[in-house]
Parts: sequence; structure tokens; C-alpha cells
Amino acid sequence: MEDTLRGAILSGSLKGGEMLPPETELASQFGVSRTTLREALRVLTSERLIRKVPGARGGNFVQAADHKALGEALIDSVENLLALGSIRFDEVAEVRQYLEVPSVRLAAQHRTDEDVTELQAIVKRQKSASIDDPSVSELDRKFHTRIASASGNRVLASLVAALHHSTEPVGYLALSPEVGRETVQQHVAIVRAITDQDPEAAEAAVVEHLTYLRSHIIAYQNE
Repeated sequence: MEDTLRGAILSGSLKGGEMLPPETELASQFGVSRTTLREALRVLTSERLIRKVPGARGGNFVQAADHKALGEALIDSVENLLALGSIRFDEVAEVRQYLEVPSVRLAAQHRTDEDVTELQAIVKRQKSASIDDPSVSELDRKFHTRIASASGNRVLASLVAALHHSTEPVGYLALSPEVGRETVQQHVAIVRAITDQDPEAAEAAVVEHLTYLRSHIIAYQNE
């Protein structure tokens, strides 16, 4: 039954977010014991194909088997390794920076009018946000992940989003009004290059931005 459920999820017969029947009904449907059923569900949960939600309205729900699931799995893995000390923060940040260069180049080539509108809206909100505004970190995440999404490469977008989540650059900066203003101006330059569909200018702008962030993150961590 484990293979049957796995096949149904991967083929799309069972949709992401769909709740499986109660365990007693599933066990009867497959002609197996509750113990066998629960072991199969445990394996599928470990593979991130289903998730168990506790409570009266809970149950076993199908996880979406798409590029978003890739990002979610990577977030969990990276954060666990960081917590255990198996990898270092600067290693993750370095890989994210490497990936953001092809990401912004592709975004400049493939962006849609909707992508540009959304990026401009994010930057507009960033301009009006003070450095102690709780939305600052979320706006930064949306900015970088929207660029990755605009690249048109869903695997790249998932990787950038996951690594950005784990490193959360703004959270590691000693933010000041000056740093905040400079960061937003760098975002403006990146959006301008993407809007103009200029990959070279977009790469130069994002490299300047990431180098700036990196220097301030290093300075902050060494204080």
C-alpha cells in the first residue's frame, strides 16, 4: 500500500492539501492492519509526501510534490545542519550569493510585467519602512525570492528561497538608517536593470548589493 499511495501522490491522483481517509478506513481499503498502515504513513511522512496534522480537525494530508516541496525539504535540512554545527552560516550564505547571480540574469531575460510591478511595489514599501519595522525582514525575503521566481527556473527559485530563508541577511545586519537607505537604493538599481531586461547591469547591481551585505554581516558577526 505504501507504493500505491506514493504512486498516487507523485502522479497527481492525490492532490497537494488533500486529506486522506481516516486510518481505520484506509486499513480496511488496503486490507492491512493498523500497524502496517501506520508504518507506511510514517515512511511517507519521512519522505515529505504526507504530513500529519494533530487535533480534532487534523489527519493525514498530502504534501504537494512539486518544486515548492524541494525548497521546504532543503530549508529543514539546512537549518538542522546549522543547528548541529555540521555546516557554517558563511558557507550557506556564500552558496546563496553564487546562486543569486544567475538568478538575477535570468530574471532580466524572462521577467514579466507582473514581476516588475511586484518588485517595484516591494521596493516602494521598503523606502517607507523604518529600520525597526518588523516587516523589513519579510520584505527583503519577498524581494529576493520574487527575483528568483522571475528567473523562470523553478529549481533555482526553490534553492534561492530556501537558502535565503536559512541565512536571512537582514536579520544578521547591524541595521542603521544609512545601511537601510543604501540597501534600498541597491534594490532600486537591481529592479531597474531587470525592468530594462539588461542581464549585465542586473548582475553588476546584485554583485554590488551582495558584496555590501556581506561586508556588513561579517563586521556585525565580528563585533
